[in-house]
Amino acid sequence: MAKYSSKINKIRTFALSLVFIGFIVMYLGIFFRQSAILMTIFMLLGLLSIIASTVVYFWIGMLSTRTVQVKCPNCEKPTKILGRVDICMHCNEPLTLDPNLEGVDFDEKYNSKKNVES
Repeated sequence: MAKYSSKINKIRTFALSLVFIGFIVMYLGIFFRQSAILMTIFMLLGLLSIIASTVVYFWIGMLSTRTVQVKCPNCEKPTKILGRVDICMHCNEPLTLDPNLEGVDFDEKYNSKKNVES
């Protein structure tokens, strides 16, 4: 069985990884101290990665304010749902607001527009 996590948490993890990638790229620039141009390029690429993470964090924050908040039937904690199906942020319980998908095995493909079954 595949390991699932909520979509909001996946996007936040991606943004956090952009921060670390940016730091690593900047540290790689230190190895090119003899060449000011190469060092500057690495520093700017690292900075762009960190700026991209800020943009992603801002975007998911704005998206998170418009999501549907529900109470998880398993752990009774509030969680947010993005798309037709999602996972509880706390207990990984599959959640859906689509009555056609209730009782169906969880699969992230139900969020794809190609797989919309009416």
